[in-house]
Amino acid sequence: MHRILLLFSVLMLVSGGAVTAQDPQFSQFYAAPLYLNPAMAGSTGQARAGINYRNQWPAIDANFTTTSVYFDYFIADKRSGVGFMLTQDREGLAGLRSLSVALQYSYELRITKNLGFSPGFQVAYYSRDVNFSRLTFGDQFDPNTGNFINPTTAEQFSTDFRKSFVDLSVGGLLFTRSAWLGVAANHLTQPNQSIIDEEAPLPIKLSFHGGFKIPLRPGVVGSGVYSRSSERSISPAFQYRHQGEFDQLDLGLYFTFEPLVLGTWYRGVPFKTVNDISNNESVVLLIGFTRIGGKDKNGNRDGLTIGYSFDYTISKLGIGAGGAHEFSLVYTWPMRNPRKPPPDKMVIPCPEF
Repeated sequence: MHRILLLFSVLMLVSGGAVTAQDPQFSQFYAAPLYLNPAMAGSTGQARAGINYRNQWPAIDANFTTTSVYFDYFIADKRSGVGFMLTQDREGLAGLRSLSVALQYSYELRITKNLGFSPGFQVAYYSRDVNFSRLTFGDQFDPNTGNFINPTTAEQFSTDFRKSFVDLSVGGLLFTRSAWLGVAANHLTQPNQSIIDEEAPLPIKLSFHGGFKIPLRPGVVGSGVYSRSSERSISPAFQYRHQGEFDQLDLGLYFTFEPLVLGTWYRGVPFKTVNDISNNESVVLLIGFTRIGGKDKNGNRDGLTIGYSFDYTISKLGIGAGGAHEFSLVYTWPMRNPRKPPPDKMVIPCPEF
């Protein structure tokens, strides 16, 4: 009986991929630029390293945790960006895990003095498996009290449920000094992701994202010879994703009053229903801190951004599931020869979070 229940649980977790498969998501999607679009590799014109962590529905057992770390760099002489990204996602009671390693390349095309286009490409290696250490069986409990008494079980079952595959993605980003519009297509080969040798192709994920920055009168930070202007701006932005049977829209505003950044978002597609339920998922609130270093004689500067966001669930699941907590940390710094003049690069005005 226990084996039947185990098999049923595994089948529920790993089958039906074409219908239920969906990639992890980040509320602070611009703080995960390489995850959003491979065309953003090297988009700062410098070196950049970052980490993103998301814990969704922490109050229930079937929660999701996603961690992503990345590094990218702009090669000025080649007008090219290169990137590396490592992402791990854990989901479900049985600890279904997906681990991916991705390499990215982008190229900057200057269409006019104030208009640029950056195409990008990604190749990734995925590994998926199930962690059975979280499963328990009847012989581990006291039949009279129901208390957990035995860390081992006499049940015998196979734990060789694994799947690896290579995946390809492309993207493009059209931008000016105050606006941007991007598109990305992930899982172009629709690889079979099933770990029990069934057909479960991973659907193509399409992402459309964009926005524009409205500059306000600059502020001033520091004093005397150390004073400098600080950014004041409002940035409306959006992201729309489509994958299989899933559609999702993020729509909101960033308010930048350096060093403080505030944001508010709505996530959902209210005119579309899922199982006869209106697709209203959450309201996202963001607070962030940004520190930009002073320029050297060649215009180089480093920068640090730290962000926290909370997803307040407005779907039928309710706030009792714990919403979602998300943290981001991004650091940028120059790596090129300081004796060379700064590259003629038009920096994409995307928000930091």
